[in-house]
Amino acid sequence: MKIEALLDGLRKQLEELEREFRQELPKQIQAARELGDLRESGEYETIKDRQGFVKARMAFLQQRISEISRIDLRSIPTDRVALGSTVFLEDEETGEETAYTLVFPEAMDGKRGWISVASPIGRSLIGKQVGDRVVIRTPGGTRTCEVLKLQTLHESLQGGSDNTDPH
Repeated sequence: MKIEALLDGLRKQLEELEREFRQELPKQIQAARELGDLRESGEYETIKDRQGFVKARMAFLQQRISEISRIDLRSIPTDRVALGSTVFLEDEETGEETAYTLVFPEAMDGKRGWISVASPIGRSLIGKQVGDRVVIRTPGGTRTCEVLKLQTLHESLQGGSDNTDPH
């Protein structure tokens, strides 16, 4: 998870929405006005609803970009699970090993093992260290795991381990 890549993606979404808000939606509104009585125009109402959604989404993206841009990497722990960490776990009951990388909600990708820091699993891992037991509560049940290995964001940025071998 690269913060700059996430920011670039959010900025691209914002640019696309700004273009829609400033160029496409005004044209659609004008076309609907030219059709006549707006009080009975379902199309006009749909466009206005979209305009409100786009405006709200733009405000949200601007806020997230600002919040993420202000993150001081020095405030992220170097010795325990935090944003950007890859955590290798062993399920105490099954012996199954799993790796998760804690990311911003916008970067979640279950297929890659990228989970949100705000998810139930993410919240249960925050602050843990190698050797700690973790109780993970999800809608599917409760699991107890041991933290086998941890690679922090700082280690990743320095070209740490390859995130594939938990041993």
